[in-house]
Amino acid sequence: MALVRWIGLIVPLASVTSLCAAEAPPATDEWVDKDTGHRIVRLSRREGSNSVFYFHQNLFTAPGDKMVFVGTTPQGPRAFTVDLRTREIRQITTQPVGGHAVVAPKRRELIYMRAADVFATHLDTGETRKIADVPAHYPHGRGLSVSADETLLAGCYAKGEEEYYRKYPYKVFIRKIFEAGLPNALYTISIKTGRVNEVHTINTWLGHVQFSPTDPTLIMFCHEGPERELDRIWTIRSDGTGLRKMRERMIRDVMVTHEFWQPDGKKIWFDLQIPRYQGDDPTQRALAWARGPHYYLASIDVDSGTEARYGLLTQESSWHYNVSPDGKLFCGGGDGRDPLRGGVGKWLYLFEPQGDRMKATRLCNLAAHDYSIAPMVRFTPDNKWVVFQAKLKGSMQVYAVEVERRGGR
Repeated sequence: MALVRWIGLIVPLASVTSLCAAEAPPATDEWVDKDTGHRIVRLSRREGSNSVFYFHQNLFTAPGDKMVFVGTTPQGPRAFTVDLRTREIRQITTQPVGGHAVVAPKRRELIYMRAADVFATHLDTGETRKIADVPAHYPHGRGLSVSADETLLAGCYAKGEEEYYRKYPYKVFIRKIFEAGLPNALYTISIKTGRVNEVHTINTWLGHVQFSPTDPTLIMFCHEGPERELDRIWTIRSDGTGLRKMRERMIRDVMVTHEFWQPDGKKIWFDLQIPRYQGDDPTQRALAWARGPHYYLASIDVDSGTEARYGLLTQESSWHYNVSPDGKLFCGGGDGRDPLRGGVGKWLYLFEPQGDRMKATRLCNLAAHDYSIAPMVRFTPDNKWVVFQAKLKGSMQVYAVEVERRGGR
């Protein structure tokens, strides 16, 4: 499935051997990380491999009592709930569930695409209803997101992109789709009536569609492709009006990626990487690339356009970041893909803004994780845990690490 490929769930990347090797976790579903002193629990206590959705796709009910994850079964991937109070696990879908899925927290429904249909399954009763029929190329795109008032869904597609996923390896297909100029569209779907409306069409690759968490008519999306060549972050109204580029590229080779909303809807956060050298000398440019960029977790104020930057050390930079529901803390899943880092990024981090930098605290040692897929970190609704996926014991499983430290070094 195209989305699953793009979001990193099955993209084959080279495994990176960590120089911070740690002992394997105990053969238990709960332990204290000996390197960080933070408690870890396994949430996916069932057979098979288990994983979560992309980092900005909601997993939780509004009260935070239940969470959805996807687990393998003999019949294929199915959706499960875990009760975060009792740890009880229930299978809720009999149909396959992939990356096109999101939890509508107040409706307590998992909404997902299956072939050319959109379904909703209630997390408590398991009752499933059909929301809409969609064109056959929609499921090859990216989505879904649910509006703040839970009346609309949003997603996007690049018509014909699935052929590129089949023909080319990761990174190659990114460049190929970017250069192909395929017909792209951002669309909405009425949860009540099933009406489909394409609100923005363009021959530029689109991605990362996310409704504002507070404004039910405001959608953020990105221009997808090689991040150092893009004006990436955009917003638009759900009726197709108000198209706005949120950030101008002022520096050559700057990288902006993996944007996400602040919970109050006032800011958009993103991974910002600025080259150490911005001149024209090719030797100096090559040396700067070898050293790596300056890393920041940055934000844009949605109303004023004001940008703020918080510096990170190279080893603290992460594949994805996320923000706590109260907006005070951030988390990151490290980034163990880069051999130049020698695996030093294989940690799950807690970040707190202090001045113009992020104070980093290690939550969990991810030395056992191969980073062939991202940890997809996010906070639970009560701010007390960070949920992530990792191969800590061989197979992919879903875990949570407690923000409060309990012991250890």
